[in-house]
Amino acid sequence: MNPQAKLIFTTSLLLGTTITISSNHWVLAWAGLEINTLAILPLISKSHHPRAIEAATKYFLVQAAASALVLFSSMTNAWHNGQWDISQLTDPTSCLILTTALAMKLGLVPFHFWFPEVLQGSPLSTGLLLSTIMKFPPITLLFMTSPSLNPTLLTTMALLSTALGGWMGLNQTQTRKILAFSSISHLGWMAIIISYSPKLALLNFYLYTLMTAAVFLSLSSMKALKLSTLMTSWTKAPALSAMLMLTLLSLAGLPPLTGFLPKWLIIQELTKQEMAPAATIISLLSLLGLFFYLRLAYCATITLPPHTTNHIKQWRTYEPISPMVAVLTTMSLVLLPTSPLILSII
Repeated sequence: MNPQAKLIFTTSLLLGTTITISSNHWVLAWAGLEINTLAILPLISKSHHPRAIEAATKYFLVQAAASALVLFSSMTNAWHNGQWDISQLTDPTSCLILTTALAMKLGLVPFHFWFPEVLQGSPLSTGLLLSTIMKFPPITLLFMTSPSLNPTLLTTMALLSTALGGWMGLNQTQTRKILAFSSISHLGWMAIIISYSPKLALLNFYLYTLMTAAVFLSLSSMKALKLSTLMTSWTKAPALSAMLMLTLLSLAGLPPLTGFLPKWLIIQELTKQEMAPAATIISLLSLLGLFFYLRLAYCATITLPPHTTNHIKQWRTYEPISPMVAVLTTMSLVLLPTSPLILSII
């Protein structure tokens, strides 16, 4: 892709995100979401492969439907109480429609079907954007409207997302699809807590973004799109493979790594809200995710050739690891001891 075009699309992405997260008016928030959608489409379809074009088409249709629902819910709310302010969402029907629209935008169950397919058709760099920065505006809208939303509906969607994200990721061999189901599972953790402690949901999102960015950039530098490619990557970058294994375990939420912090705080908050059964169920469902993270970690570091898996031998070219990968992987591992500082900030 032309560097100038890439610069324009990336700037538009940042502009759309900034407009949505800083707006108080529903129409401005909707305009930011539309700018975001239009800016990411060329980045998804830049390879001109049929699968990439299909992914871009699916993404456009789903996001257009979700944006229409956002506008419809805000218009219904304005019709009932004469307010276009985002924080003044009081009509129950509007709240229900908005929850549906934002679930479609994020890829929460039962509106999750598009996300693995779109991620599989995109390059790893675009997959990183789709999994992190593109989720930020809808999460912000959920954050701003959280007092009005229905907690029972969100809890149900969250438990289903964690269950299906774990189950459907078990049988995958493509790294991008595994990360898509991982994202759906993590969104479940954010959705269950957003009504009770919105700041905790945002903290979860920031740490999830940090760890997912580390995994995507590591896979991108190894050029590993399949598990079979990942099996031979340790010979090219042994240090990066070891760090990738630890980052994956952090994403799974194992102590004493960073990923344990949001899960621990969410379980604690749910117990305070007398939702111990929901906390128990979501904790047990996260074990499904742990299985496929362990599988990825196993393929990345523990499997040694010769083995019977068919794979293309990679060229042993030396590529220096980006400093960004080093910073992100380190932060994905060592932030748990700083939890008192993080909690004092939020």
